[in-house]
Amino acid sequence: MSRARALALLLLAPLTLGQAKPQLVPDVSQSQIEIRYSFTGAQLLLFGAIIYPGGRVPRGDADIAVVVKGPPERIVVREKQKVAGIWMNVESARFRSAPSFYAVASSRPLSQIIDERTAAIYELGLENLQLSPGSGKAAEVQRRFEAGLVEQKRRSGLYFEDPKGVRIRQGVLYRAQIDIPARVPVGEYTAETFLIRGGRVVSGEVREIQIEKLGFERFVAMAAERWSLAYGFAAVLVSVLLGWGGSAVMRRR
Repeated sequence: MSRARALALLLLAPLTLGQAKPQLVPDVSQSQIEIRYSFTGAQLLLFGAIIYPGGRVPRGDADIAVVVKGPPERIVVREKQKVAGIWMNVESARFRSAPSFYAVASSRPLSQIIDERTAAIYELGLENLQLSPGSGKAAEVQRRFEAGLVEQKRRSGLYFEDPKGVRIRQGVLYRAQIDIPARVPVGEYTAETFLIRGGRVVSGEVREIQIEKLGFERFVAMAAERWSLAYGFAAVLVSVLLGWGGSAVMRRR
């Protein structure tokens, strides 16, 4: 969690004991998602209740936004251009930290329920993601690469927004469903829930989710990370053997 958002969450706490604010009681359908050989994705359900002081639901609509975010990663974005009729990588930009997965769902479009400054503080919306550039490029060039990174992740299903993905019943019960794609990175995820009224966040809670590989998939991932040289040699050897075996079968036919 970034320092700005951590500070913002602290500011949600009552300044005095006499100030009572709504509280969120969130939960997730799965706190641990296991990736095995047959994994084709998962559906994560986020649900909970809004507890108002004295049990009285105030007049006026309250909105909910939920954000599921994956572990940060370093990434290099390359820009291709056509040079002499050939597509080539001509420029690149490095990012020291970018969410490996980001999904946001809300009861209404974010532009209708929260002001721009608050949305930027809480990183609500793809346009408000706080990416850490590491290339030292000019501001306009950096923005172009940031837009390219977000679009690349969006096309792969790792970044997305659902402006009507949260349903609220009777003003107190809510639920949202986030699709986890098959290519999701492993690691520690956070599921953040925000209660929004009058364009401001009035309450927020966080739950943790663990996504990990098990069985043979975990062994392969560990081997590639810990014994990269041996893993590469084994991969080449297996490819050669499969190719030789395939050609032998075809010759016999």
